[in-house]
Amino acid sequence: MKMTVIGYWGGYPAAGEATSGYLIEHEGFSLLVDCGSAVLSQLQKFIQIDQLDAVLLSHYHHDHIADIGPLQYALLIHRFMGKELKELPIYGHSHDQIEFDRLSYKNISRGIAYNPEKKLHIGPFSVTFMQTVHPVMCYAMEIQAGDQSIVYTADSSFDNKFISFAQQADLFICESNLYANQNGTNAGHMTSEEAGFIANKGNVKELLLTHLPHFGDHEQLIREAEKLYQGNVTLAKTGYVWG
Repeated sequence: MKMTVIGYWGGYPAAGEATSGYLIEHEGFSLLVDCGSAVLSQLQKFIQIDQLDAVLLSHYHHDHIADIGPLQYALLIHRFMGKELKELPIYGHSHDQIEFDRLSYKNISRGIAYNPEKKLHIGPFSVTFMQTVHPVMCYAMEIQAGDQSIVYTADSSFDNKFISFAQQADLFICESNLYANQNGTNAGHMTSEEAGFIANKGNVKELLLTHLPHFGDHEQLIREAEKLYQGNVTLAKTGYVWG
């Protein structure tokens, strides 16, 4: 598997960058996980829009889905320009029916509701879900292909269940919207230390900190996570490639 960070900011994108978006590729199949603000602009630096095979969404907060509409418009314009495109499947949960219905647009894209209690198969990928602790319904994901696994927390405050869910992941993409001296319980977000704690207890092979805050020194997030996790800790940045 190959994973490219398309966007990594929490809440809103910093100038010239994007909020949550991760391109995962394997055996010629391109899966976009979350599609936040400005993701579409950044995505085109790495693949053509018409090369996207599927989209998978964790939840419906704007910083994870804001560019779904622009993506649909982009595909529509490609059709007007004479390109033959298949209907793009966009996978999301159906707990919020209004938001889920927006995933389907004419014959351009089709919303497909995943059942978080069952394994989902998208192209060469198998996806397992875990409900997170967040103000809206949100799901973490374990994405597997071949003998590799990527675990993505999406948005969540700390939950011990992540330890077993992330167990021995090749890559653990963990949100770190807060610093060690903060408390994300009410906001539904994690600290750097909590990310490091889960990575350590889960015996993950690599920790990637993402959903980063718009304040403070991000290098501090690494130092705080490394107090609890001895493996490789990296800050997400646009274009970062794993695999």
